[in-house]
Amino acid sequence: MTDSNGTAKATPGATPRPSAPKPGGPTPGAPKPHAVKPTPGPAQQHPHPVVVPSVSDPSAWGRVDEDGTAWVKTADGERVVGSWQAGDAAEGLAHFGRRYDDLATEVALLEARLAAGADARKTRAAATALAESLPTAAVIGDIDGLTTRLAAIAEHSEEAAAHAKEEKDRARHEHTERKEALAAEAEKIAAESTQWKAAGDRLREILDEWKSIRGVDRKVDDALWKRYSKAREAFNRRRGAHFAELDRERAAAKTRKEELCGRAEELSGSTDWVGTAGVFRDLLTEWKAAGRAPREADEALWRRFKSAQDVFFAARNTAVAERDNEFEHNAAAKEELLAAYEHIDPANGLDAARAALRELQDKWDALGKVPRERIQELEGKLRTIEKRVRDAVDAQWRRTDPEAMARAAQFRERVAQFEEQAAKATAAGNKRDAEKALEQAKQWREWAEAAEGAVSNR
Repeated sequence: MTDSNGTAKATPGATPRPSAPKPGGPTPGAPKPHAVKPTPGPAQQHPHPVVVPSVSDPSAWGRVDEDGTAWVKTADGERVVGSWQAGDAAEGLAHFGRRYDDLATEVALLEARLAAGADARKTRAAATALAESLPTAAVIGDIDGLTTRLAAIAEHSEEAAAHAKEEKDRARHEHTERKEALAAEAEKIAAESTQWKAAGDRLREILDEWKSIRGVDRKVDDALWKRYSKAREAFNRRRGAHFAELDRERAAAKTRKEELCGRAEELSGSTDWVGTAGVFRDLLTEWKAAGRAPREADEALWRRFKSAQDVFFAARNTAVAERDNEFEHNAAAKEELLAAYEHIDPANGLDAARAALRELQDKWDALGKVPRERIQELEGKLRTIEKRVRDAVDAQWRRTDPEAMARAAQFRERVAQFEEQAAKATAAGNKRDAEKALEQAKQWREWAEAAEGAVSNR
């Protein structure tokens, strides 16, 4: 053991243990300071006691005199750190060296805590307390080095504290901004969104993220929470009002569709195929405009409406099929009729051809309608025969047209008039007027010849 003056006294069976750590020493869980190994008991004493060396070399920083006085060297000179009476000088030097190692370990732990980002204020306090103990520490080692290291720890602790404060302020600012953004997003959802499920899910996601954000000023955090909470409540009210209105609309749609089903069932037996088909189209348009009824009711009503519609259109399709068969029969009859009258030829007698055409047309009209896709083909064949007879009638009329002959005579008369004007102009010596009159006479002669040729070629 060691007395209050640092004097080490022998204890039977063991070497002296280091003194307890001073304030600011290692924290719980930190590596233990270098321990002094126990020596064998009285029955197992070696001839010479075992010297447990220190980690550092205490001989470079101090000494233990033969009388047990222990000295340490510092920048201010040597000073006595204690008295060793438990063994020889080498053992005493090792003892005080181990005590220095314990201090060095504490300093190293403080450096590690500072580097790891521990509480800078507490680290600085511990470093200051340890530095204050160095001038009276009963150790042998580089005390000046420890003093320098502890001063650096204190200095860097201030920097670390300032940096930590900056980081804390920055984190608080970022977290505040994020919560402000989340509150603003919630307010936007509450005011605008109509995607009810997606918006509700997003509000829950915002709440989960909100809970994970820490470090915001309490007053600011409370104000932001009120904004978010108010927005969520507003959204829930608006969503509730929407679905309440939707329920009212669906009830109205159900009533309207029941009316449409009744009208469709009344029309299902109609034989006015065209008119009723148009009414059913209008009913379907009204059905779509009525909106959705409650799901089960909507499906049942649609089955009623469609069933009535199917009854009508099935009957119409049957009637149309019968009509199509009749039209096909008419088409076959008209083909036979065209074949029978294909021989009509105006060259064999225009009057006979005209009579045969009238007979063909009367029989044609009596046969009735044909399928739509056959109309153009069959009508085209009939028009060919009609054109053949009509062209012959037109040719005969043109050959006997008195108006055409009169026009040709008028053209000849105009030729004579211009030739007479040319003769008079020549006699008067007016060559220019004579040439102009002859040119006009030539033009009218060409027209007269063309008119006479048209009559003669008929």
